[in-house]
This record gives sequence, C-alpha cells and structure tokens, in this order.
Amino acid sequence: MDRKIRLLTKAVTWQVAGFLTMMLISFIFTGSVAASGAIAIAGSISGFFSYFVHELAWSKIAWGVKSNK
Repeated sequence: MDRKIRLLTKAVTWQVAGFLTMMLISFIFTGSVAASGAIAIAGSISGFFSYFVHELAWSKIAWGVKSNK
C-alpha cells in the first residue's frame, strides 16, 4: 500500500503535467495567455483534489491487489 506522501507526490507530478497540457490546449482555443492560465489553474486545483481523494479511496480497496504472502 502506498504511503500518503507517495500519493501526494504522485498527485503533484500528475497535476504539473496536466497543467501544462491544459494551458497549451486552452491557449490554442482562446489565444489568450491569461484565459488559458485561469482555465489551467482551475482545472489543476479541482483535478488535484479529485485525484488525491480517488487514490486514497482505492488504497483502501483490496480488490485486484496481490498479497506478498
């Protein structure tokens, strides 16, 4: 089972990659750095918390996990 610090680190690195991708896509559609930044920030904040809660929930589910025994 992952420790919470590992889950947090995974969530942060995932969000950095997602932020950059979302900023680029938003910029292509809007042509505005300010608008694309705002969209990317809002998406990153909501995505960060969603991912972290999702990982915490799955870390409590034993289904599909192989035992070390």
